[in-house]
Amino acid sequence: MGFDPWDAAFVADPYPAYRELREQGRALWWEATGQWLVPHYADVSALLRDRRLGRTYLHRFSHEEFGREAPPPEHEPFHVLNGNGLLDLEDPAHARVRRLVSKAFTPRTVEQLAPAVERLARDLVGQLLADGGGDLLTVVAEPLPVAVIAELLGVPEADRALLRPWSADICGMFELRPDEETAQRAVRASVEFSAYLRELIAERRKEPGEDLISGLIAAHDEEGRLSEQEMISTCVLLLNAGHEATVNTTVNGWWTLFRHPEQLASLDLEKLSTAVDELMRYDTPLQMFERWVLDDIRIGDTVIPRGAEVALLFGSANRDPARFEQPDVLDLVRADNPHLSFGAGIHYCLGAPLARRELTASFGALLADGVPPLKLVREPRWREGYVIRGLDELLVEF
Repeated sequence: MGFDPWDAAFVADPYPAYRELREQGRALWWEATGQWLVPHYADVSALLRDRRLGRTYLHRFSHEEFGREAPPPEHEPFHVLNGNGLLDLEDPAHARVRRLVSKAFTPRTVEQLAPAVERLARDLVGQLLADGGGDLLTVVAEPLPVAVIAELLGVPEADRALLRPWSADICGMFELRPDEETAQRAVRASVEFSAYLRELIAERRKEPGEDLISGLIAAHDEEGRLSEQEMISTCVLLLNAGHEATVNTTVNGWWTLFRHPEQLASLDLEKLSTAVDELMRYDTPLQMFERWVLDDIRIGDTVIPRGAEVALLFGSANRDPARFEQPDVLDLVRADNPHLSFGAGIHYCLGAPLARRELTASFGALLADGVPPLKLVREPRWREGYVIRGLDELLVEF
C-alpha cells in the first residue's frame, strides 16, 4: 500500500502513497492500527459533518458497550484534560462550551491582537536578520504563535517558556500507537499544565483582567458557566491547536517555497492570504483526523459498523484531483481552494482567523521590502511523527 506513518521516507513525502490509496478505494482497512482509511476529499468533507461519527463515544456509550478497552487508570490526567476540551466534546456539551468560549474569543478579540501580532512578527524577523540567519523554526515560527496565545490567555511573560514543552508532550499522544514513555510524558505535562492554569484562574477570579481567561470566567448563558475543568481544557486546547498548525505551516511552507523558487519570486504580498491557504493545502500540517463510528455508515460499497474508527486523511483529501485542479502543483494564486486543513462541521477550528492573521504577519515580515531574500542552508529533517507533521529545523540565511 505504501502507507507507513512510521517510515521516515513516507513522512517526508506521503503524497505518492495517498495517490495509491485514492486509486484503491474510498474506505480501506488498515490492520496496523485497526482503522478505516478515508482518502478522498468528498468523503472526508462529508464525514467531518456527519453526526454518526464522533471524536468521543462516551456521551452515548460506555467503553464496554462500544467494545473498547478503557484507557489505563494511570493515564487519567491526560484523558480528563483532553476529554473536556472542545476538540473531543460532542453535543450537547460541545455546543454549550463552544458558545461560551465564542463569547470570549470573538472576531473583535482577534482584530485587537492584529497590531501586536504584526509587531511581534517584525521583531522576531529583525532578530533573525541581526543574527544573519538561524533556525526559522525556533527563532520565528515557534515564538510568534506561543507569544500570541499566551498574550490572549494572560499568561505572564516570565512563565511562557513553560508552555511549548508542555504542549509538545501532550501532543505526543495524538500520534499513532504512542508508547508508554510518550504517555507518561503526556500525563506529567497534563498534571503540571493543569495545576498552573488552576492557579492562574484563581488569580483572575480575584482580579479579572482583559485576557481570555477572565472572559471565560465571566462567560455564561442560560445553561450555566464553564466548569473549572472545561476552562483548563479550553486553555490547553487553545495553546496546542493554536500554535501547532501555525508553526508547521510556517516551516513546511518555507520549505515548499524553497523548492518552488519561481513561485516564491512571483509571490504577491497583496495576495498573501491566498498564498498562505495554498501552502496549507499543498502540505497540510495536520495529516489525519480520527473519528469513532457511533452508528453504522456506508462509504461507497463498504459498510463500516458502529464501534469502528475511521482515519480521515486530510493530506490526501487536499491533493484529490476530483476536487482540486492540478492538485500536485503549487499555485499561490489558487482561487478555488476549500482545503480541509482547519477541519469542517462542528469541530471547525475556532482559531482559524487568528492562525491566518499570524501566518500572514510571519510570511509578510520575512518578505517585506528591505529584508534580504532568505536562502536555505541545508535540507531539513522531518521530526518523528505523522499525524502532526513538521520539520525538526529549518536553517536559513539571508
